[in-house]
Amino acid sequence: MTRIISGAAGSLRLEVPKSGTRPTSDRVREAVFSALDSWDALQGARVLDLYAGSGALGLEAASRGAGSVTLVERHPQAAQVAQRNARTVAGAFGEGTGPRIDVRRQSVRGFLEAADPAADSQPGYGIALIDPPYDLGESELSENLAALVPLLAEGAIVMVERSTRSPEPVWPSALEPLRGKRYGETALWWSELA
Repeated sequence: MTRIISGAAGSLRLEVPKSGTRPTSDRVREAVFSALDSWDALQGARVLDLYAGSGALGLEAASRGAGSVTLVERHPQAAQVAQRNARTVAGAFGEGTGPRIDVRRQSVRGFLEAADPAADSQPGYGIALIDPPYDLGESELSENLAALVPLLAEGAIVMVERSTRSPEPVWPSALEPLRGKRYGETALWWSELA
């Protein structure tokens, strides 16, 4: 079972796709959001959750005060689960008072390549949460990180969740590594837009 840990939708249960995803554990999600809280990065932030799966990371951000959240997931069944979970979390807020939550059913590469920062009336993303399948190649992850940079706001924070067997991501020069930490079989890597 996956649930929202804290915030307006705290303790609400989330659906998890039957297969094809690896939900982030409560312990790791709590570590992610403790770090974001310590940096005072979350309140009102525009959040991007790539490889969203059930949407648990992005929806936790929504529950804890993000201004808007975009969930990107290409797998049709997972995207449908993320959409239902988004409705569940949105229902925890009063009518018209919660964050905007948008679910995009497309590949991460397709989303990043199609995004046009010049045509977007909103500021760039302040937080990007990236939890790709553990078997995603390092070169594809690096290409995605490079394609993400133009979509980020000044000082944006990027988190990548990987297996502890994977090396630290190869960050593009615009992203300055902040830290890495291990939680059992999971490693979190953090960077900031320089």
